[in-house]
Amino acid sequence: MKARNLFWSVRRETWENRSLYIAPIAIAGLALFGFVLHLGRGVANAGVLPVPFGMAASMVLVTGWVVGLFYALDALHGERRDRSILFWKSMPVSDAEAVIAKLAVALVVIPAIAMAVALAMQLLMLVASSAIFAAKGAGATAPLAGVPLPKMSLVMIYGVVAHSFWFAPIYAWLLLVSGWARRAPFLWAFLPVFALFALEAIAFGSRHVLDFLKYRLVGAMGHAFAPGALERPITEISQLTPGTLLGTPGFWLGLVFAALCIAAAIRLRRYRDPI
Repeated sequence: MKARNLFWSVRRETWENRSLYIAPIAIAGLALFGFVLHLGRGVANAGVLPVPFGMAASMVLVTGWVVGLFYALDALHGERRDRSILFWKSMPVSDAEAVIAKLAVALVVIPAIAMAVALAMQLLMLVASSAIFAAKGAGATAPLAGVPLPKMSLVMIYGVVAHSFWFAPIYAWLLLVSGWARRAPFLWAFLPVFALFALEAIAFGSRHVLDFLKYRLVGAMGHAFAPGALERPITEISQLTPGTLLGTPGFWLGLVFAALCIAAAIRLRRYRDPI
């Protein structure tokens, strides 16, 4: 696998999918606008600023992950649907490089874009809050003391990296379905999960499938951060527990499942015909 081919494959994906950065920027703009309105109407109190700062960043990051889901679902299906795969197969880029580039966009590029947008938004929020505090006579430097932005940024970077690894099996599964389905990849990606949930609920009256799905979606929060850390804004490095995350069997089993899905997606891209 050539690093140059992989790099340019990733660049091509970002050029062709402008929603990768437009959606996070749009949500960040709305969050910033709402923050300014809220702060302008409320009482200037630097002690409560970490809450809206964290909530606004979470909105942008979640938007990035949702964009990644839809991107992964269409990444291989779209090039077969518009038959552009015939052109790209004529280029000196292997199927493995093409699929891994698409996985890298979902797991690395999109979260990185969302994180950069979230950090820029928080800086603008800090500037806006300083201006509003100064206008209300509370002191322009009060937000600087109330919002430990450097620590919050480190926490954000850590959280994004942890979730990228945790979500790897989800995105890999969606890429596999995208390369296999002839139509309606969204339906084929989620129908088996719903069918298993319905079968279990009707036959056994249990909800293990639903619990597993919930665990795969939000379980990283319980392993990557200290117990009780999510009950308040995460502003301290001491609230991070990477050792617990790395010692979780579900973390490594998810990566193994992701590797199997990617291997199957590469093989499908090699032999699957255009739609």
